[in-house]
This record gives sequence, C-alpha cells and structure tokens, in this order.
Amino acid sequence: MSRSKKPKPTPLRGTFVLDSEGLSKAVAHDDAVVDLLATAHRHGIPVVISSATLVEATHPKISRKALDWRLSMLSIEPVTEQVAQDATELLTGAGKHGHSHAIDAMVCATAVASPKPVRVLTSDPDDITDLAGDHVSVIPV
Repeated sequence: MSRSKKPKPTPLRGTFVLDSEGLSKAVAHDDAVVDLLATAHRHGIPVVISSATLVEATHPKISRKALDWRLSMLSIEPVTEQVAQDATELLTGAGKHGHSHAIDAMVCATAVASPKPVRVLTSDPDDITDLAGDHVSVIPV
C-alpha cells in the first residue's frame, strides 16, 4: 500500500500594505486586521505603510500609545521623489487627479514598489484597484 504525498503548502510571501483605515483598525485592535497582521508576522511578511498614511490616520482621538506600539511593528516607507513621480503616473493612468486621490496614489506607489505579491488592506478597494490595477490584491477592511 503506497502513501500518497500531500503537497506542501505554499509559504506566504510578499508584502502587506495598510492604508489609513487599515492602520486605524490595526491600532483599534480590529480582530480581522489583527489576525491578518499576525499571519504576516508568523510568515515573516513585511507590513508597510506610506509615511503619508501616518499623517492621514493620525487625529486627536487616536490613542498615541496604541499607535506608537503598532508602528513599532511596521515599516514606514518615505514618500520620496520617486514615489511621488510613480504616484503621479498612477493617477494619470487611472484618469484621476487632485488631493482626494493623492494619498491613495502614494499608498499604491508604495505598494507597487514593494516585494510581490502585494496585498493592500484598505477601506477604498475600488480606488486602490483603479490606481494599482493588477499589481496588487485588495483586502477590504
């Protein structure tokens, strides 16, 4: 009697990127988001945010202690000139412009430049998909 070999599960890889709502839910200990981040951590998957996300998510009612604790587990990527140029190209490609889409474009530019596959935790799945297309997978939060 021969034993059939079970295929080994494919290890998770790539990058998780949080938009401002993803970060806010992580700071607020939202169960679904915390579970996703724990999975990423267990598999050594980096979780990143754009520095623009930090600016967008910070407000007077957020717990600074909880925010700082969560940030200690994330990589904060700067909005460099190259990221700004890439964000501009994404906006143009999607036919969007203006401040209402600028931060999403910077998040997407950060995501597109990250190790693949990239999963973006976002409250704006349509905007992220419009901007980043098939370069990222969207996880609605």
